[in-house]
Amino acid sequence: MNIKTIMASLFLGLFALASHAGNAENVIVVEKGNAESFLQALRVANEKNKNINAKRVTIYLPAGTYDLGKRTLNLLSGNNVTIVGQGMDNTIIKNAPDVKDEGISKTATLLIRGNNTYLQDLTLLNAMDYYAADKAGRAVCIQDFGTHTICKRVKMLSHQDTYYTKNSEGEFYWEDSEIHGTVDFICGRGDVYFQKCRIVIEKRNADGTGGCVIAAPNQSKTFGMLFNECVIENRTQSYSLARSWGGKSCCYYVNNTLLDPARIIKTRFTLQGMNVVPNAFIECGSKDANGNLLTPISNRQTFYKDTIKITLETAMPAEKAAQYSVKKMLSKWRPDKAAAKLEKNTCGILKKYVLEK
Repeated sequence: MNIKTIMASLFLGLFALASHAGNAENVIVVEKGNAESFLQALRVANEKNKNINAKRVTIYLPAGTYDLGKRTLNLLSGNNVTIVGQGMDNTIIKNAPDVKDEGISKTATLLIRGNNTYLQDLTLLNAMDYYAADKAGRAVCIQDFGTHTICKRVKMLSHQDTYYTKNSEGEFYWEDSEIHGTVDFICGRGDVYFQKCRIVIEKRNADGTGGCVIAAPNQSKTFGMLFNECVIENRTQSYSLARSWGGKSCCYYVNNTLLDPARIIKTRFTLQGMNVVPNAFIECGSKDANGNLLTPISNRQTFYKDTIKITLETAMPAEKAAQYSVKKMLSKWRPDKAAAKLEKNTCGILKKYVLEK
């Protein structure tokens, strides 16, 4: 019997054990710091949860670094799969593609194709040598084709295109998480709501010079990208809140704290679109670390792409912030409530079936 067969038997045995114990969810316990064990867990979960109505599978990664080497696009295609670590800074899933293989659709640490994914208490690190790249260093942590993905206390570490959503009809939710990057490092399609996250702008060049762009929204289902009550930390020379990538491009910054407000570009947003002009770029209620309001009373800007131009008012009064709450923007899904329930259930499962063993 080869090692893969042994590992598969081990994980299926864990499934049977959890089910026999009366657990409504299946649990896979990954061997501490073992990348092969983690990949096998993904394969088992993908096979078991092909059906959209499959019972949730929980993959537990104890504290440690799961080094995938140069491997990319590590697939999570199962539906209703939870991956939970033992602390955002303690459980790290890492890959390091060659610079020559850089690319937005080629480098992802984790490729999500299933629906209703839940990630909690872990870090995804794409350690491609960004500063050794010539013109582009696109190194993705998550590439997501699914919908209703929820991430809670998840950190993503990379530079360009750190987070990439691919589903125009998708809905995605982040809470109490941290995302690092330089160029368009939060990019893609669908509706993505960031609640109380930390957004960290890394150095564009190794010496600290150069400008960065946080968000690059493309086709959206309803509102595009929305950052609510987040903290924006800056480590580079200058930065822009967003630039338009394509489709119906929308981006909203609501009640965020800017730790380095002097470094934001004068226009707040990048005026030249990559492929289209934006549909809506809005900033509302930004403040500094002392609570002083930073959003201008008015910020009318003319955005352009080639010969196409559009003038938009990008500043919204702080009193309008309530209309952008998760309750109003994602009323049919309510991911905040789903996240609270998933966190409670996940912690209960781990306490009963893992941590007390």
